[in-house]
Amino acid sequence: MSVHDLTGRTALVTGGARGLGLAMAESLARAGATVVIGDVAEDKGRTAAKQLADTGAQTRFVHLDVTDESHWESAVDEIVRDTGRLDILVNNAGVEVTALLVDIAVAELRTMLDINIVGTMLGLKHGLRAMRPGGAAGNGGSIVNIASVAATIAFPGIAGYSGTKSAVDRITRVAAMESGKLGYGVRVNCVYPGLVATAMGQKLAVEEAALGLFPSPEDAVAAVVDQTPLGRLGEPDDIADVVAFLASDAARFMTGAGLSVDGGMGM
Repeated sequence: MSVHDLTGRTALVTGGARGLGLAMAESLARAGATVVIGDVAEDKGRTAAKQLADTGAQTRFVHLDVTDESHWESAVDEIVRDTGRLDILVNNAGVEVTALLVDIAVAELRTMLDINIVGTMLGLKHGLRAMRPGGAAGNGGSIVNIASVAATIAFPGIAGYSGTKSAVDRITRVAAMESGKLGYGVRVNCVYPGLVATAMGQKLAVEEAALGLFPSPEDAVAAVVDQTPLGRLGEPDDIADVVAFLASDAARFMTGAGLSVDGGMGM
């Protein structure tokens, strides 16, 4: 059996209805996992789950607002009840608000803090509780948190987002240490995606230009490509396949790691 084979395992991907989250769900499904898409976007989430099921994957949808602890409790209970397992959690749900520091709105900053940081920590809390010995699933597993190249570089207009993704990096390492020291049997890692041409990436380019930081969205994208040694934007599968790797036995001796998947932009 390949060390990348996830057959028999159950994965939950938050923010899995679209963009990078959907690509991650697809990659995990290709590796054989049963994939649960968790999202607040009910219609898109159910459509995504059906599209995956149509390819032969075992998949389902759960309504999940990552900022609401009761949602985490019910989602994990439902997944374990229906599949008998929870082996992989991908804390992907996130939001980015572009603003200069002198103009940032407190409400928008708090939204990023709530979704990107609190949502990730609640995922870790309930994922570790379920996966550790004596938990609802109790078989150990792998948690992958999604940070960003924004945690490793100084890019204008995204101070709040950069701060939240830097927090995800630090939280990942503390969670890995606690899990290891307490014998939970759960590996915790994170990845730093570069700019990907998803709806979020395109929105960022438009907003950077609107702030006057670049002459046009095309110039904003060109600046990112120019900073990237591999000379291109990322593709969703570039990120998703690394997530599947970290979830698999190929990464069995990795925990507390942060993998840059940014074409070299953040080095």
